[in-house]
Amino acid sequence: MPRPDKIEAVKEIAGDLKSCDVYYFLDYRGLTYAESAQLRERLVKVDARLKVVKNTLAKIAAAEAGVEGLDELLQGPTAIVYAKGDPVKTAKTIQDFIREKKKAAVRGGKLERTMLAAGDVEKLATLPSREQLIAQLVGTIAAPLRGLVTVLNGPIRQLVVVMGQVEKRASAA
Repeated sequence: MPRPDKIEAVKEIAGDLKSCDVYYFLDYRGLTYAESAQLRERLVKVDARLKVVKNTLAKIAAAEAGVEGLDELLQGPTAIVYAKGDPVKTAKTIQDFIREKKKAAVRGGKLERTMLAAGDVEKLATLPSREQLIAQLVGTIAAPLRGLVTVLNGPIRQLVVVMGQVEKRASAA
C-alpha cells in the first residue's frame, strides 16, 4: 500500500506535468544546496521553477498525466525545471548556470509535444529571445514602409526645391 505522502507527491508531479507545456530535466549531481538555491532564484526571474523528484514517482506521475517518452530522462538524480514563461529564456538561464558552475547537466526536455535531447536544449538556448524576434520582425516590416515613405516624399521634395528656385529667380529679376 503506497504511503499518503508518496501519493500526494505523484499527484503534485502529475499536475505540474499537465499544467506546463515546457519542462527540462537536469542531472543535478555536484550542486551544493547554495548553488541549487541560486539556480532556483535565477529560474524564478524567468517564470520557471526547479523541483527535485524521485524517478519512480515521476514515472508514475508521467503515466497518470499521459506524458510519454520520459523514461530515458528519468535516470539518476533528477530535477525538473517547469517553465511557465519563455522557453528560450529558461533554457538560456539553465545553460548559463551550467557553464558558470561547471556542474550539473541537461538531460533533455519537452517542448509542448516534442521531446528534446540535451543538444536540442543547447540549441534552444542559443535562439534570440521572444522580444528580440519581435523587434526583428517589426524592423523587417518597417523597412519597406520607410522606403515607400521616402519614395512618396521624393516628388514633393523636388517640387519644393523647384518652387524655391523659381522664387529666387523671380526675386532676382
